[in-house]
Amino acid sequence: MARMPSAERRRQLTEAAIRAMTRDGVARTTTRSIAAEAGVSLSVFHYCFESKQALLESVIATITDHYIAVVKEAIQPKATLRETVRAGFQAYWDHVAAHPGEHMLTYELTQYALRQPGFEHLARRQYELYADTYTELLEQLRPSMGFDPRVPVPALARYLAAMTDGLTLSLLVLGHDAASADVLDTITDHVASLVGETETRTV
Repeated sequence: MARMPSAERRRQLTEAAIRAMTRDGVARTTTRSIAAEAGVSLSVFHYCFESKQALLESVIATITDHYIAVVKEAIQPKATLRETVRAGFQAYWDHVAAHPGEHMLTYELTQYALRQPGFEHLARRQYELYADTYTELLEQLRPSMGFDPRVPVPALARYLAAMTDGLTLSLLVLGHDAASADVLDTITDHVASLVGETETRTV
């Protein structure tokens, strides 16, 4: 087997873990099955990850990176702040619709971490990462759009993370129905008002 830089090998194993956990569930996925999914020996897995906790933390970060890359591309400044925010929510919504198993896995990871003694910090880290991501997105837009949030950015970031969490679960349970666009429009109007722009939507 060709030698691979350790960082790349870790990415390979993390993606393999995401596939295996999405298919089989977190509790039923073993280090052996992840190594088999990646096509490497078990010793390679243990060389790259010192513990299952380290692997799960990498899985959480990688799943977040998957959809954040999509949102960042979509959330480039547009004519109005509302249009910009709406594009970001639409990109995220479309990603959930296209990859439901991966997003379902995020909830399973949370529950697993909270129920496993010694793993609780992973659930906290997961939600801290969500808030950090929204903080980064807000700061990315701030200079170009010139908005002034009406609430502190850390509080707004945590609120957006909580709201997106509910939005994701709703889509996973109810599916992509005719009301989806109205839901996204309503959320967009609310968020735009919180970050300094109020715009009346015509029906």
